[in-house]
Amino acid sequence: MTAERNAAASFPARRPALSRGARRAAGRSGRLAGAVMAGAAVLAAAGALAAGGTGRADAAVLLNCAAAPQSCGYPGAANTGVPAGTALKSVPAQVTSGPGWSWNATTSTVTVTANGTALSGLSIAGTLQVSASNVTVTNVKVTTGGNFGISLTHTAGVTIQNSTISGLNPTAGRVGYAIDDVYGDSTGITIKNDNISAFRTAIQASAGLVTGNYIHDPGYLAGDHTNGIYVGGGTQPMTISGNTILDSLNQTDAINLDAPTPGPSAPVAAKTIKDNLLAGGSYTIYGGAASGSPTSGIIITGNRFGQSYFPHSGQYGPVAYFDPAGRGSTWSGNFWDTTGQAVASS
Repeated sequence: MTAERNAAASFPARRPALSRGARRAAGRSGRLAGAVMAGAAVLAAAGALAAGGTGRADAAVLLNCAAAPQSCGYPGAANTGVPAGTALKSVPAQVTSGPGWSWNATTSTVTVTANGTALSGLSIAGTLQVSASNVTVTNVKVTTGGNFGISLTHTAGVTIQNSTISGLNPTAGRVGYAIDDVYGDSTGITIKNDNISAFRTAIQASAGLVTGNYIHDPGYLAGDHTNGIYVGGGTQPMTISGNTILDSLNQTDAINLDAPTPGPSAPVAAKTIKDNLLAGGSYTIYGGAASGSPTSGIIITGNRFGQSYFPHSGQYGPVAYFDPAGRGSTWSGNFWDTTGQAVASS
C-alpha cells in the first residue's frame, strides 16, 4: 500500500489530546431539485436561528432529521444511488467488456482505460478501477469485500454519480475504501448522489466536489479507523456539500480534513464543508489543524449535527482541530438537529 494508505490507517480513533472540544440527470432531477430546495430553506432558517443565538428552536426549522434525512431535503435511500427498477447487467456473469472497459477475472476488477468512457447500467461484483480521464460512472452498482470499491489512479475530470457502492456485509466483508483517489493526484473529481455503505472509509479524496451523497451504516473490523470522508490535508480546493454522513461508531469521524503527517510542513487549506447532515464518530469533524498543522480557508458553515448516536454528535464532540484563527477560516451557522440551536466550534 502507499504511504497515504498507511498514514490513513494509523489515524487515532481515540479521543485526541486536544482540550477543545439533486433525481438522476434526467429521471430524478425534478424530485432531487425539490428536495434540495426544501433542504436549502430548512438550512437558511436554521442558519439564521444559529446566528441569532436564540434559546429555542424556531418553528420554521425542521428538527430530528437524522432519523429520516429525506423528509428534511437531505440525501437518503430513495434519492441517491442506482434508482429502484433500473436494469443492470451483471459483471462478470452477463458481460465482461464494453467500450473503454474490460473485466480482469484474476483480480476481479473492471478496468477503465479509455479517456471519455461513459460507464452505466452495470452491477459489478468486484472493484472498478478508473485509469483514464473524463470518465463518467452513472447508475453503476459496485459490491465488494476488497480493499477498493471504485479506485481512481492518475485521473482528471472523473464523475461518479447516482451509483451504489457497498461492502458484502458490515463485518469481514466490508469494503476498505468505497471510493478512493489512490495516489491523491486526481483532479476535477465529482462524487455526486451516491449511496455508500458497509465501508471502512467511504470516500478518500483531497480535491474536487463531493455533494448529495448518502453515506451510512459503516462496516467494522477490529483495528479499523472509520471515516465518512477522509480528505487527508492538502491545499487544493475541495467542497463537501449537501451530504448525509452518518457514522454510527464511536470512531473516527464523518469528515476528516487533517493531514496524515501533521505538523508545520503539512498545511491544510481551501476546504469547504457546508449544508451537510452529520453525526457520529469520536469527533464528527476533524478540522485540519491537528498537531499544529497550519490551516487557512477552512469554511465550515450551515451543517446540521445529528445526535442519534451521541449527545454531542460525536462521542467527544462535534469538532476537533478547527482553528478559527486560520486566515480566511470561518465557523458559522452550524446547528443541532434536535434543537436548532447553534453549535460552537470549541
